[in-house]
Amino acid sequence: MVDEVQGAEEKNKLYVGNLPYSVDQDGLRKMFEESGEVTDAVVISDKFSGRSKGFGFVTFADEKAAEKAIKDMDGKEVEGRALKVNVARPMRPRE
Repeated sequence: MVDEVQGAEEKNKLYVGNLPYSVDQDGLRKMFEESGEVTDAVVISDKFSGRSKGFGFVTFADEKAAEKAIKDMDGKEVEGRALKVNVARPMRPRE
Protein backbone atom coordinates (compact mmCIF):
# COMPACT_ATOMS: atom_id res chain seq x y z
CA MET A 1 0.00 0.00 0.00
CA VAL A 2 2.80 2.43 0.88
CA ASP A 3 4.45 1.76 -2.51
CA GLU A 4 1.18 2.57 -4.28
CA VAL A 5 0.88 5.89 -2.47
CA GLN A 6 4.51 6.78 -3.21
CA GLY A 7 4.10 5.79 -6.87
CA ALA A 8 1.00 7.97 -7.21
CA GLU A 9 2.69 10.85 -5.44
CA GLU A 10 5.69 10.68 -7.78
CA LYS A 11 3.46 11.25 -10.82
CA ASN A 12 2.10 14.36 -9.11
CA LYS A 13 5.56 15.84 -8.48
CA LEU A 14 7.03 17.86 -11.33
CA TYR A 15 10.53 19.07 -12.03
CA VAL A 16 10.63 22.69 -13.25
CA GLY A 17 13.90 23.66 -14.89
CA ASN A 18 15.31 26.83 -16.45
CA LEU A 19 13.53 29.02 -13.89
CA PRO A 20 14.49 32.68 -13.80
CA TYR A 21 16.62 33.33 -10.71
CA SER A 22 14.09 35.93 -9.55
CA VAL A 23 11.34 33.29 -9.00
CA ASP A 24 10.83 32.27 -5.37
CA GLN A 25 8.60 29.58 -3.78
CA ASP A 26 5.49 31.81 -3.82
CA GLY A 27 6.11 32.83 -7.42
CA LEU A 28 6.54 29.20 -8.46
CA ARG A 29 3.32 28.20 -6.68
CA LYS A 30 1.37 31.05 -8.33
CA MET A 31 2.72 30.12 -11.76
CA PHE A 32 1.33 26.60 -11.48
CA GLU A 33 -1.93 27.13 -9.52
CA GLU A 34 -3.91 27.68 -12.74
CA SER A 35 -3.36 24.01 -13.60
CA GLY A 36 -4.75 22.66 -10.31
CA GLU A 37 -4.29 22.43 -6.55
CA VAL A 38 -0.60 22.82 -5.66
CA THR A 39 0.30 21.05 -2.41
CA ASP A 40 3.99 22.03 -2.42
CA ALA A 41 6.34 24.29 -4.38
CA VAL A 42 10.07 24.44 -3.73
CA VAL A 43 12.80 26.42 -5.47
CA ILE A 44 16.20 24.80 -4.96
CA SER A 45 18.84 27.23 -3.74
CA ASP A 46 22.56 27.12 -3.17
CA LYS A 47 23.24 26.27 0.47
CA PHE A 48 26.09 28.78 0.74
CA SER A 49 24.84 31.83 -1.18
CA GLY A 50 21.09 31.22 -0.84
CA ARG A 51 20.70 32.07 -4.54
CA SER A 52 18.29 30.04 -6.66
CA LYS A 53 19.87 27.26 -8.72
CA GLY A 54 17.29 27.87 -11.45
CA PHE A 55 15.12 24.83 -10.84
CA GLY A 56 12.49 23.58 -8.46
CA PHE A 57 9.69 21.12 -7.84
CA VAL A 58 5.91 21.49 -7.78
CA THR A 59 3.63 18.84 -6.27
CA PHE A 60 -0.04 18.68 -7.20
CA ALA A 61 -2.97 17.16 -5.30
CA ASP A 62 -3.78 14.85 -8.23
CA GLU A 63 -2.23 13.38 -11.36
CA LYS A 64 -4.63 15.11 -13.80
CA ALA A 65 -3.53 18.55 -12.56
CA ALA A 66 0.13 17.55 -12.93
CA GLU A 67 -0.48 16.37 -16.51
CA LYS A 68 -2.28 19.63 -17.30
CA ALA A 69 0.61 21.62 -15.84
CA ILE A 70 3.12 19.80 -18.04
CA LYS A 71 1.00 20.52 -21.11
CA ASP A 72 0.41 24.17 -20.14
CA MET A 73 3.85 25.10 -18.81
CA ASP A 74 6.53 23.06 -20.62
CA GLY A 75 8.27 25.46 -23.00
CA LYS A 76 6.40 28.51 -21.66
CA GLU A 77 8.59 31.59 -21.63
CA VAL A 78 9.02 33.34 -18.28
CA GLU A 79 11.30 36.38 -18.15
CA GLY A 80 12.93 35.29 -21.40
CA ARG A 81 13.56 31.70 -20.32
CA ALA A 82 11.68 28.68 -21.69
CA LEU A 83 10.62 26.48 -18.76
CA LYS A 84 11.35 22.75 -18.83
CA VAL A 85 8.59 20.87 -17.01
CA ASN A 86 8.31 17.10 -16.62
CA VAL A 87 7.58 14.41 -14.04
CA ALA A 88 10.27 14.48 -11.35
CA ARG A 89 12.53 11.46 -11.18
CA PRO A 90 13.54 10.00 -7.80
CA MET A 91 16.81 11.39 -6.51
CA ARG A 92 19.75 9.09 -7.17
CA PRO A 93 22.43 8.64 -4.52
CA ARG A 94 25.67 10.49 -5.24
CA GLU A 95 28.82 8.47 -5.59
